[in-house]
This record gives sequence, C-alpha cells and structure tokens, in this order.
Amino acid sequence: MHRRHFLSLTGLTALSSWGQLPPPEALKLISVTDGVKLLEGAGGNVAVVTTAEGTILIDAKFAPNVPQIYDAAKSLSSKPIRFLVNTHHHGDHTGGNAALAAKEPMEILAHENARANMIKGGMPGVPRIGFKDSITIGLGGVELRAIYLGRGHTNGDVVILFPQKRLLHAGDLIAAPGPFIDYANGGSGIEWVATLDKVLALDFDTVIPGHGPLYTKADLKTFRDKLDGMVRKMTELKRKGLSKEDAVKAFDPASLGWEPGRMFNRTLPPLYDEVAR
Repeated sequence: MHRRHFLSLTGLTALSSWGQLPPPEALKLISVTDGVKLLEGAGGNVAVVTTAEGTILIDAKFAPNVPQIYDAAKSLSSKPIRFLVNTHHHGDHTGGNAALAAKEPMEILAHENARANMIKGGMPGVPRIGFKDSITIGLGGVELRAIYLGRGHTNGDVVILFPQKRLLHAGDLIAAPGPFIDYANGGSGIEWVATLDKVLALDFDTVIPGHGPLYTKADLKTFRDKLDGMVRKMTELKRKGLSKEDAVKAFDPASLGWEPGRMFNRTLPPLYDEVAR
C-alpha cells in the first residue's frame, strides 16, 4: 500500500492533443516511494525523481502545465533539473519539453522513433538525444534505465525502470481507462501484447501508468490480458466474416472493463485491418 500525499498546484490546463480544452484543474503531487513523486492530472503522468546531484523528470505534460511541474520539482529539491525522459512523442507527454528546457539547461531524451515522430509532426521540444534499445542514467546514487521493448501504443514507447526502487514508469503502454493504438505513428495491437509480455519479465513491484493512479505488477498483467482479449475478439469477429463496420459495431469495450468512447472509435477500425492482415 502506497501513501498518497496531495499538494495543490494552481494553474490552467492546456489544449489536449485532440484539440479539446480540459476543465482547469490543479495537479496532484503524490508520494510513490523514497525520492519519487507523481504529478497526476491533465496530460500524462509525470514522475519527479530527486537525487543528491539533481532532479530527473519523466514526461512533461502540456506546455501550460510547466509552471506547476517546475514549481513542484523545486519544492522538492533546489538542485537543478538535469534530465527529462519522454516515454513517447504524444503532446500530452512532451508538450512541456521546450518550456521546461527554457527554464534551465537539461538533457532531453527519447527513443529514436519517438524523436522521429516529433520531427515528422513538427512538434516543439524535440529531444537532442535519441536511443535505440536502452539507455542508463545514473545521478546522485539513483539509477534508471529507459528500455525499448517493441511496438505498442506507438512505435516509440519506452518504459523507465528504477531497479533500486522496484518501480516502473510505463508511459501509455499502460493507461486508464483503456488502450489507444496510434497506427499513424507505428502502433500495433498485436505487438503491444508481446511488448507487455517483455515488460512483465522485468523486476518491479509498482507501476506509474501513462494516465491514472498507481498500478501493481498484477494490475499490469490484468491490463495485458484485457488487451489480448481485445485483439482476440476482433480476430474472432473477422473470422466470422463480419465487415469492418459490423465488427466495430459488435465490439463491446465494456465487456473488457473499458469505457467506450472516442479512443476506442479511433482504435477499432484499424485494429480490424491489422488482424485481417
């Protein structure tokens, strides 16, 4: 059981990556483990990791969230922010990159595919460093590994493993209320399941998801099984001879415990195409 401590951080949220304005809300600063806090609220979950030699951020929400992110980091440590690691390229995780880097020098890192996706999309705050399989950061006695294990939500998702803390930041490879597969940027439903199998082989207990509250490793396994069920269900509907339109209509996300909505509406038609191939 993890204690949850909340610190109200004022400020408006930003336009979402889908063009809607979320209602204004204060971000919540939640204790995860020694030296690691979670900033939860509009945009992707941000991990704030404090060490004796500086701070490491995982993800950056939207640009207008940066004052809250920066103030939270400085309330936890007066040391400089040394590194910002992006779990993938989407704007609710990278939108604050440029504004954070303007506040003080920091190295921004992402998987090479995520970096390429940002360049392709003309997005601000492109990381200077892109890596292929993994990269290790050691700072002030704290070690983290950013690891690429395959396609899933996009083609550039990484997980951030803190071996000493038995903690994983999974980005949107794990996200409430359900999966969105970004096929336009290399995502894959079929390969996502295989990628999560590799994630589950890592050694950790607690998971910071891309969105939503803390998960356990067992929660991650449940998410993986539901995702596998989604792929299998769509495969079954295709094998029964249903057209794409009919298969999408017949698919019930609630049967897997996920909320129907726009993300599923965008995911299901190309998932049908993927299983058909």
